[in-house]
Amino acid sequence: MTEIIHKELSYKIIGILYDVYNSLGAGYQEKYYQKAIKIVFDKEKIPYLEQVRADLDVRGINIGRYYIDFVVNHKIVLELKATTNFSKRDIQQVLGYLRKSGLELGILASFAPGGLKFKRILKGRTESNNTPSAFAINSKNSETNSRPFPFENISDYDKR
Repeated sequence: MTEIIHKELSYKIIGILYDVYNSLGAGYQEKYYQKAIKIVFDKEKIPYLEQVRADLDVRGINIGRYYIDFVVNHKIVLELKATTNFSKRDIQQVLGYLRKSGLELGILASFAPGGLKFKRILKGRTESNNTPSAFAINSKNSETNSRPFPFENISDYDKR
């Protein structure tokens, strides 16, 4: 039998996603779903980081940055969309976040008109692709800190 990674936390996150969808419905911009999820995380006392900046470096030279919607309890990347379907690009985006962060599990969620959709994505694998990832991205932060992000604890990060 296959073990589910971060089973309890991922089920709790998915429950929160359904709660937010049932409260708001479809048709809003992603930022409003993000604000609603943040409120529920705070009320449920679930530790999270929001809009986590991740620099993309090649040979020590910064070539860009991106922002991860949520990192929940330093265990799960949560990426939100307000679209009808997931694209291959959406899945690749979460896989990139997992490689960059060193985390194993991502949840891609879409607040679609037909209902909430979500996909659990494992580092280097998806439900439809069992091929391990071919590369990893190194960051300056990984040299100075063994944690995936440059904060000692989630409480050290200002959740504005």
